[in-house]
Amino acid sequence: MNTVQMQLSSSLTPSRRNFSILPRFVTFLTGGTGLLLATMAAVAAIDPALDWPAWRGPTRDGIAASGQSAPIQWSETQGILWKAPVPGRGHGSPTVVGGRVLLATADPLKRTQSVLCLDRQNGKLVWQSEVHGGMADPGKQSHSSAASSTVVCDGERLFINFLNGGAVHTTALDLDGKVLWQRKICDFVTHQGFGSSPVIHESLVLVSADHRGGGTIAGLDRKTGRVVWSEARPKLPNYTTPAILQAGGHTQMVLAGCNLISSFNPSTGKKLWEVAGSTEECVVTAVTDGERIFASGGYPRNHTVAIQADGSGKVAWQNSARVYVPSMIAKDGHLYAVMDAGVAVCWKSDTGEELWKERLGGDFYASPVMVGDRIYASNVGGKTFVFEATPKSFKLIAENQLGDEAYASPVVCGGRVYLRAAHRGDSRQEFLYCVGK
Repeated sequence: MNTVQMQLSSSLTPSRRNFSILPRFVTFLTGGTGLLLATMAAVAAIDPALDWPAWRGPTRDGIAASGQSAPIQWSETQGILWKAPVPGRGHGSPTVVGGRVLLATADPLKRTQSVLCLDRQNGKLVWQSEVHGGMADPGKQSHSSAASSTVVCDGERLFINFLNGGAVHTTALDLDGKVLWQRKICDFVTHQGFGSSPVIHESLVLVSADHRGGGTIAGLDRKTGRVVWSEARPKLPNYTTPAILQAGGHTQMVLAGCNLISSFNPSTGKKLWEVAGSTEECVVTAVTDGERIFASGGYPRNHTVAIQADGSGKVAWQNSARVYVPSMIAKDGHLYAVMDAGVAVCWKSDTGEELWKERLGGDFYASPVMVGDRIYASNVGGKTFVFEATPKSFKLIAENQLGDEAYASPVVCGGRVYLRAAHRGDSRQEFLYCVGK
């Protein structure tokens, strides 16, 4: 009996990488009984310079990897590498890992909720996994959808949150789309809708589900879905995704909304501090400059605030800017934001001093992404603005139109821009665009 050992490897270039298979030996046993192929496990080798594995990117703050040559101009007929039809409707952003693009979607008629996997090179559908077979809940807000969460990938599994059948569920899938486990987080009293995305921290996946019936924030074991810790939340609607921040000298999980800004130990769920310093309903994911935590809300009032991250409860500064839905960007001592009404602004992060304010145009629900000194921001009408943003000035570089409608935040990785947009026409049809050279 002869033994032949073969080691598999994969290219790490963004155009050719698939879900990379970590080097494993495959043993072929040849003989009269035939051929035996040892089982292999596919594992995605996440590269922060090339991939976008979670809501708001590899660093979870809306800042893309520096040094990449991302495109700045495109249209329906210019700069499109591929354009893939997306079945159903959803507002979650694309997740890009290895050779795959992951996307959540829902069928409004069948009320099903699924995760899609597309080939990063050409946009072709690799697989579609139905997570919930019916009872998808888009909420009562006309701008909401039943698939507004973003998929997160930890390299071995995919995680997604859906509101279905009056409850929020977190589901884990393998890289081939097989459901590994599903955990009900809590019953959910629907108001505007649900859009909080799962967050990876150490061995846990963190999930928040605030609502009028009394919400829950929980840490689940990534491998099994077991609830490691769980904390009750106030009986108020809220829509934010938890933020894992290195602030005040240690790791904090921060959640704004329910009239509070709350900080937890993400490993244990222990509350570190909590202050009355927010509005009732928030959507943005908090960001930090290391010393201060920035949050904003829009109901029942407009409120943007900087809180000291040391738990003292001290307000560094606050104003009445309406940054209700698009999350902000903190970089090099400055805070950049695109307001819901289409106005870009830059504040000093320590004092809140306004350095400039410029109108873009249109309404904004998508969160901006920063690449170097450039910000990419998409409005509801499907126009993506690219502008240079430094503390000194604002400079509009390009305006790029795709489709008629866009709620998902742009993704910039591997020198490409991924945009989810819809053409309304006689019947609404979503597409995922890959823009690049």
